[in-house]
Amino acid sequence: MFAQCGLRIAALGALALGAWSVCLAEEATDDPGLTAVEGLRVGQYTYEERPTGCTVVLALEGAVGAVDVRGGAPATRETALLSPHNMIQELHAVVLTGGSAYGLDASGGVMRYLEEQDVGYRVGAGVVPIVVAASLMDLGMGGASKPRPDADCGYRAAAAAGTGPVAQGNVGAGAGATVGKMGGRGSRMKGGLGSASIRLEQGSSAGLVVAALVAVNAVGDVIDPATGQVVAGVRGPNDELLDARALLRSGLGRDRRASRREAENRENTTIAVVATNATLNQAEATRMAQMAHDGLARSIVPSHTPGDGDTVFAVATGALEGPADVGRIGALAAEALADAVLNSVRHAESLPGILAVRDLP
Repeated sequence: MFAQCGLRIAALGALALGAWSVCLAEEATDDPGLTAVEGLRVGQYTYEERPTGCTVVLALEGAVGAVDVRGGAPATRETALLSPHNMIQELHAVVLTGGSAYGLDASGGVMRYLEEQDVGYRVGAGVVPIVVAASLMDLGMGGASKPRPDADCGYRAAAAAGTGPVAQGNVGAGAGATVGKMGGRGSRMKGGLGSASIRLEQGSSAGLVVAALVAVNAVGDVIDPATGQVVAGVRGPNDELLDARALLRSGLGRDRRASRREAENRENTTIAVVATNATLNQAEATRMAQMAHDGLARSIVPSHTPGDGDTVFAVATGALEGPADVGRIGALAAEALADAVLNSVRHAESLPGILAVRDLP
């Protein structure tokens, strides 16, 4: 079941869902994460049988959506729909999930939940919920490739969605996430789910909120942009952090040419949602998603690799009316996303053979 840890719970409704243990020993925080953006709800479901799950962002009143995909191995759903050139200009849910391409099935459950709530694009007497998704590779975590997120996972996460603080760490799409795989699977550390928000209280942009939610399953190291220090990444024989930047420059680390089987075992990908209460059109939201990728590049090294499926969705609820400074919003989205990446590993818990930051010697 969900472990209740101060304010760090996905939603009270999740207590009845039999989810795998999450938010172990997490610390309470004043930052609610993505739910700081008015009009958004977050729900999560995590499996008991092995570390995997899904995370759902609901916009029940609809919101402008956009996406920017920069990884070389993405697994996504309905991303073409979010082009500013296409007809549909809003979405009703974003799904982040484990399970590789299999996990995209979770979207069907979210659609079913939204249809029951009569939420979606009006078509005749009914609705078609606009649900977009991205998944990361966690097959094999926990020694098995099943279960993997499916429609039931998506439905349960959507039903559990609320406006409370977002649970972080070994939860939802981040349950089976790992980082620091440049030295091979034995050198990796625990990744996870993270969230963060920024609120401006003064100036011409007073009342603006920009937030991020991310599942970090990168091949690279997580770096603190403020200090340049490695927070989580490739471990040496004594659990020292080797620093992927040094490995890249030295030519050491995993050689993909020498180990094709390892090269094809791409247990990677960072998937994220950045959101704002500002009023944006789809082209402006696309720019926000593009700029937000800078947050990944600052906090994950390397990022956007051929084996990662790095994808960022942008959501604008329009709760804050008036002209929007898109350049400021995009820059803040990058800041919030970098903060969320750091939170993902700092809230993570160790798994057998996979050390978390909090347990480093």
